[in-house]
Amino acid sequence: MAAPVPSPGSTASRAVAAAARLADEPVGHLFKGLPPNAADRTLGELAAEHRSLFTGGFTTPVLALSAERLEHNLTALADYTARHGLAFAPHGKTSMAPQLFARQLQHDAWGITLAVPHQVRVARAYGVPRVFLANELVDAAALRWLAAELDADPDFRFVCYVDSPQGVALMDEALRAAGARRPVEVVVELGAGTGARTGARTRAECAAVAEAVAATGTLRLVGVAGYEGEVPDADLAAVRGWLRQLAEVAAALDAAGHFAGAEEIVVSAGGSAWFDAVADAFAELPELSAPVLKLLRSGAYVSHDDGHYHRLTPFNRHPDEGALQAAFTLWTQVVSRPEAGQAFLNAGKRDAAHDLELPQPHAVRGTDGTVRPATGLAVTGLNDQHARVRVEEGTTLEVGEWVGLGMSHPCTIFDKWQAIPVVDADGTVTDLIRTFF
Repeated sequence: MAAPVPSPGSTASRAVAAAARLADEPVGHLFKGLPPNAADRTLGELAAEHRSLFTGGFTTPVLALSAERLEHNLTALADYTARHGLAFAPHGKTSMAPQLFARQLQHDAWGITLAVPHQVRVARAYGVPRVFLANELVDAAALRWLAAELDADPDFRFVCYVDSPQGVALMDEALRAAGARRPVEVVVELGAGTGARTGARTRAECAAVAEAVAATGTLRLVGVAGYEGEVPDADLAAVRGWLRQLAEVAAALDAAGHFAGAEEIVVSAGGSAWFDAVADAFAELPELSAPVLKLLRSGAYVSHDDGHYHRLTPFNRHPDEGALQAAFTLWTQVVSRPEAGQAFLNAGKRDAAHDLELPQPHAVRGTDGTVRPATGLAVTGLNDQHARVRVEEGTTLEVGEWVGLGMSHPCTIFDKWQAIPVVDADGTVTDLIRTFF
């Protein structure tokens, strides 16, 4: 029996209203790429001017987020999760952008997944009503803050991982010292295998963690979870095998009475590479003693990318289910052509994601405003503030022209930019997304 997928209802409105406060932040000199002649304006005032990204005073390098592609991606995963009976808590560590959290809640997300206490504080400051912390939490200072936050807001729901009796003991000690009145909801994390990241490795270890939780008065066990992206040498068969183990742990803990009295049992997994396998496995979960909240946590979808996730998205395996679109372009400028086959752009490691692969030139905007494909160009290396570009023989590229780059890995695209223009297809800036890393 699946738990009904809850709609955030008015809680989305709360997050939207809170995120709207960001429009009052001064542009000043804090944000790279924004127009120098807009320094006396707020972010909201600059967005309301609907300037052109290319002729409105924005300086290179500047990262642009496509308004149309962003909306497409938000809709695509909302439709997918609804079609498969999944609740959705997209991973907010990807963007750390309260405005995007609010958009995700407006698209019927259950809540937002996060990874560390600072991120939870940001989400709460901007009205996020439900947080799934896909990590262990044993920091006493963070637990003191969490206890106060839960006590102050009876509508705030928080769930986090536990994977050891030692971690449970640390949580219990800190929450008792803080005088916590509401128990913290936890899920046992099943590790993805030997050598993988966090998580209890065996069913027996999971049971020991559950027993430790039951011995506290400060924690309440509500389910099981894990991350299939850490399965060693992951392929579809290996991921499905691990998801079967997750279901078996849920059933075993339920049979042992560890979820007694629960209104719903949380079973959660799902990054951005295997959410189809998660959907299939969750559709086959056994009947448990309470309705099951089947919680997916994919995050990279919100902007998608031009490399890693472009190749790995499950929509490549199931094109009939939908598609995602790469929504970011890093616009740079040619600042030097010192040799016939060489050019340098004014963006480097400080501006472009490069942890998985180098950026890819997609488009060139000439000094006359015309745009052409970036045929014959390839980024071969990055310095802190320069991109080295190989220019094939016969390819035209002039100093002063703009080059649009696609990049790989949304998490490291977002975290290099504190204010990101949202642009329509014609380059009109319609909003500015504020990030908190």
